Amino acid sequence: MGKFEVNTDKSGEFRFNLKAANGQVILSSEGYTTKSACENGMESVRKNSQDDARFERKEAKNGKHYFNLKASNGQVIGSSQMYVDTSGMENGIESVKKNAPDAGVDDNT
Repeated sequence: MGKFEVNTDKSGEFRFNLKAANGQVILSSEGYTTKSACENGMESVRKNSQDDARFERKEAKNGKHYFNLKASNGQVIGSSQMYVDTSGMENGIESVKKNAPDAGVDDNT
């Protein structure tokens, strides 16, 4: 089962990573100014990860692939790591769909 890992960055903002069962980071959040906003972001990932239309598939300038998970209002909730090809990116999306709904939380703040 996957888990969310919550940390604070150097500027004091709260961020989360969604990790797969193997410990690999599959989605990273933007910075949040409050812990409650970060918690709301994790809940939004749980909910929106089940709708394939919420995944925005992208290609970076260097040719690598990544995806953003967006909320219903179009705001990016989290972004993936870079993948060499589209099949790796699609596997990452499937991993988010599988791991997010029941993911626990490790709070390192």
